[in-house]
Amino acid sequence: MIDLNGVWRFQGFAQGSGLSEGAHLPAIGDEDWMQARVPGDLFADLEQNDVIEDPYYHDYVERCRWAEEREWWYRCSLRLPEHARADRWELVFSGIDTDAVIYWDGEPLGETHNMFREYRFDVTERLKGSDHHRKHLIAVCLSPIAERLEAMHEARKSEIPGFWSVFHEGRVWARKSQMHFGWDWAPRLVTAGLWRGVELRAYQAGCVRSLFAQTLSANPQRAILRVEAEFERFSLQSLRARFVLEPIEASTETDPITHVVDIEWQGDNGKARANIEVANPALWWTHDLGTPNLYRARVELLQDGQRIDTHETQIGIREIALQTEADGEKRFTFLLNGVPIFCKGANWIPADGRTGNISPARYAGLIRLAAEANLNMLRVWGGGIYEHEAFYDECDRQGILVWQDFMFSCATYPDHDPDFLSEVEAEARYQIGRLRSRACLAIWCGNNECQWLDDLFHWQDRERKVPGWRIYHEMLPELLATMDPNRPYIPGSPYGGDDHNDEREGDRHNWQVWGGQVYPRRFGQASQHDPSPSNVNFRRYAEDTSRFVSEYGIHGAPPMVTLKQTVPPSELYYDSPGFLNRIKDPDKNRKVEMMRAHTGLPNDLSQYVTLSMLTQAEGLKFGIEHFRRQKPHCSGSLFWQWNDSWSGISWSVLDYFMRPKASWHYVKRAYTPLIASLVWKENALEVWLVNDRLEPVKTNALLRVMDFNGKVQWQQAWQADAASNQSQLSLRIENPPLTALESLVAVVQSEGDAFPMNTLFFKEFKELALPKPIVEVRSQPVALPMCCYDFELRSDTYAHFVHLTVPAPEARWTDNYIELLPGETRTIRAVSPVPFAPDEVHVSYFLPNPE
Repeated sequence: MIDLNGVWRFQGFAQGSGLSEGAHLPAIGDEDWMQARVPGDLFADLEQNDVIEDPYYHDYVERCRWAEEREWWYRCSLRLPEHARADRWELVFSGIDTDAVIYWDGEPLGETHNMFREYRFDVTERLKGSDHHRKHLIAVCLSPIAERLEAMHEARKSEIPGFWSVFHEGRVWARKSQMHFGWDWAPRLVTAGLWRGVELRAYQAGCVRSLFAQTLSANPQRAILRVEAEFERFSLQSLRARFVLEPIEASTETDPITHVVDIEWQGDNGKARANIEVANPALWWTHDLGTPNLYRARVELLQDGQRIDTHETQIGIREIALQTEADGEKRFTFLLNGVPIFCKGANWIPADGRTGNISPARYAGLIRLAAEANLNMLRVWGGGIYEHEAFYDECDRQGILVWQDFMFSCATYPDHDPDFLSEVEAEARYQIGRLRSRACLAIWCGNNECQWLDDLFHWQDRERKVPGWRIYHEMLPELLATMDPNRPYIPGSPYGGDDHNDEREGDRHNWQVWGGQVYPRRFGQASQHDPSPSNVNFRRYAEDTSRFVSEYGIHGAPPMVTLKQTVPPSELYYDSPGFLNRIKDPDKNRKVEMMRAHTGLPNDLSQYVTLSMLTQAEGLKFGIEHFRRQKPHCSGSLFWQWNDSWSGISWSVLDYFMRPKASWHYVKRAYTPLIASLVWKENALEVWLVNDRLEPVKTNALLRVMDFNGKVQWQQAWQADAASNQSQLSLRIENPPLTALESLVAVVQSEGDAFPMNTLFFKEFKELALPKPIVEVRSQPVALPMCCYDFELRSDTYAHFVHLTVPAPEARWTDNYIELLPGETRTIRAVSPVPFAPDEVHVSYFLPNPE
């Protein structure tokens, strides 16, 4: 194999002129062309060459639109190694974004029209007689796609019955990331480039085309795996297959398990399979339930006992299933190794709009932060990309389950078009084959919101099938039945029941809280909208009786340092054009609608940052705790959204620079495996214990209701017994003797911090009579390779939303945005790659009427 990744040359041309100027010809030099990185992204390459400035600063992304209108040529030269020989040479592009023509030594080699699949080109004949002295040229012409799509859509949109598409219409004709055309959290950035790797592969008598390892059964004593491989041969020589399985990390010396088997050939295509028994297997678990143990599965193609090709993948031995009924009711519960689990997670979008520019280190950091925040599932949303291998590698290693959408979102798709369906089938075959051995992969899903929104738009037509139905209900399930038969599949999200977003069956997207939709709704009913503060109110999460909530969320600002980094100083004020440009929701007024109910409206940018962060954090906490209390009736909470693809203001809990918002810290606490959740309803105070661990917990607990100066009005101690893997009401107090509710806070704590302290107010935040606290901060250096300090905080009164900042934007805090009880101390740690002085720390907190 010859790795062709690294430095290429690229240049832009007026549309259609590159060929006439000889951009494909070896005789035309490219010494004066710009340098590009492959794999990579056009906009990253342009920025690296100082052609454009950072597109995520200010409004610069709009200034880059000219690049969409040009064609871009990428070129690379290669020589074969000395004495190189092969029966088959293949030029392989793992991903091209999107419309391209490939040339080899000036001659056309093939075309691409789908960024979601691999392309292989046989160049054996072109390399006959070649040696290491001869230089070969690969040239790739990337055509502008947006204009083509708009013209195609204008000419053909009538072919799609009842057409609709959110945010951009022409996108539905392209097998390209749909968010590249803009979404309500991302700017339009229509990328191009060689976004995944390029190789020249050399094969001898044959090659391995695929390897699939699946767990048929597993328990701690014994597991049965089935391994299957596909091959292609280039001669009639005798070939066999050897399967090898070995643990990646073993505490003791373990011999690999090996099976040598014959290959069944049909023409030049062959298959081999074997069942492998593993004694005392190390099972794969999510990180919150155990260890995500991994094995290495390998297949070797043998000729006369010698290996001529090999393919390997990391796998986990585990069973995954979806339970849809239990105890006489509908459920949506994942079973991992037979154990029903509550999925604590979030929705994942591409980690950069420049999707070819996402590094393994970025993936590792984002997924590490997910594990630290106690997430055990990420949903790869259907308007983004099938993620890079590094994403799935990290989820495998860090014990995070993946809900995988196919890449269709919020639109009608032309499933009547044979060419479109052919591309989708090739894409699906490639992606299923690529991902099906992954331990982390829990479920396939046909699309995001296509059936649901289509029914909202065409609610009077009860017989209608959404354009795209043939894909979600026929093609994909048929492919999965043969290629990945043991993994759950659902045709869309949300999907199930009487209304695709029915709370009584399947999964559900709760946007009534943020967007003001009125629910329940049933098939044949028009949708309704109520934007009043009583409806756009996160307390309404408590009305949701869903089985699994796969989307819900609240807007929240990033830290002020991020706004200062991305908005010019002249625009750094509330509702300035530069500030509003950070928000891609078409209705920019929605940024404050939920604040009306909970915190009141901001007067300036600083208040907006604080109040939007507080609303998002408290709202997610409220929703998460509610859904967890409903376990097992509800078995999943995937909030929208985990990360950001650019430096905007969105529903994410981590900003583009991976800086946690307040909500990240709140989510971390709310997703702790054992929580005590407080509920105030009908003049009764309840404490619920939710335990996701597989063992019971017993602890001494204390519930107090105190005023903000620390005077206890009422308290009760009790032994809190949390049964394993259950939610239960632990304590209920009817009519507690409470007065002046606007000045009270309920506090529940446990002995030895068996669960994190939790609190509850009896009034909305804007109605609280919070006194201004005096917060003392003491620092203590910690001997670590990086700059590190422990900060001890103490307040004279109750203090809410207390957070520290230092003049080191990349400092990471073990905890932040915390509560301080009167006279009690808490310690949090800051670790920074950049030195800072401890006396530069700044403390802030929430007051309903900021001074």
